[in-house]
Amino acid sequence: MTWTPCPDPVIGDRATTNAIETLIIPRAVDLGEMVVRRALPSTKRQMVGPFIFFDQMGPAEFLTDQGIDVRPHPHINLATLTYLFQGEILHRDSLGTEQAIQPGAVNWMRAGRGIVHSERTAEERKRNGQRLFGIQTWMALPEAQEESDPAFLHIGADALPVVEADGVTARLIAGRAFGEVSPLKTASETLYADVVLAAGSKFPVDAAYEERALYTLKGSIEIGGDVFEAGQLVVLRAGDAITVSALADAQFMLFGGAPMEGPRYIWWNFVSSRLERIEAAKEEWARGRFDTVPGDEADFIPLPTLRDAPKRATGGVVYP
Repeated sequence: MTWTPCPDPVIGDRATTNAIETLIIPRAVDLGEMVVRRALPSTKRQMVGPFIFFDQMGPAEFLTDQGIDVRPHPHINLATLTYLFQGEILHRDSLGTEQAIQPGAVNWMRAGRGIVHSERTAEERKRNGQRLFGIQTWMALPEAQEESDPAFLHIGADALPVVEADGVTARLIAGRAFGEVSPLKTASETLYADVVLAAGSKFPVDAAYEERALYTLKGSIEIGGDVFEAGQLVVLRAGDAITVSALADAQFMLFGGAPMEGPRYIWWNFVSSRLERIEAAKEEWARGRFDTVPGDEADFIPLPTLRDAPKRATGGVVYP
C-alpha cells in the first residue's frame, strides 16, 4: 500500500493491567472502496520490534468491476509484508515480479536501496467481485541492511507452520514460536503469527521476544481481567509472560521482535535511519530515476506536494 493521511481520533485514557504497556486505537480513513485502519506508527509508539507500519485493510465488499488500484510507487530502507484473510491482490514490482497473493500466504518485499511496486485487483477478479480483508505491515531494516539489494519472496499458505491445540489455531508467519520455525527469513529477529481462539480457550504468550503486541481482529479477549475488543493494538510489557483468554470466538495478530538500533525517519513511503537518504529518495522519484514496473510502466503516483519534513518519531510526530 502507499501512504494516505489518517488523522488521530480523540480517545479517553484506559486503565490497563501491569502486563499492558500501551493501548492504541487505530486511526481510520475511508478510501471510498474500503476503510483502512492504521495502528502504527502512532503518537504513542513508533515501532514494535521492526514493525513500523501496521494497516488493517477492510473487510470490504467489492462489487462487479470494482477493486483496489494502487499505482506504482517507491519504497526504500524497509521491507513490506502483505497477509490476507479474504480476497486476492496482484503484486507487480520493478524486479519483474508478478505475484497474486491469496489468504494465508505471504508476499514479502525488501525495498533495500529502492524498489517500485503496484497493488491492484486483477481483471478477472474485478469481473466477479470479491471480499477483501487483510493486514499490510512495513518492517524497518537494520541500519547495516538498509541499502541492501531489493528482493521479493512469496510463501504459499501450505508452507507456513500451523499449530492446533485446545481451541487454538496459530499460523506462524515469521520467527520461532510454538515449537515451529517459519520459512520466512527476515532481516532481524521477528515474531509474527495469526492466532484464532475458540470461545473459552486460552493462549500463553511467553517473553522470549523483547517487544510484543497483539492486534485484535475479531471477538473479545481478556488479559489479566481487562477486556479488549476488535480493532485495538495492545503493546505488552517486556518480560511479562501473559495469558490471553477468549471471551468469544476471537482472532488476533501477535507480532514483535528485537528493537531497532534507534528510531526511523518516515515520509510518505520512505523509511530510513538517515534524513538525508529520504531527501535523496524524494529527489530520485521526482526526477524519474527509480526503475519502472514491467507491465505497469505507464502509471505511477507522483511525489506528494507536502510541506511536512521527514520526522523522527519518538512521540508526537506529523506524517504525510
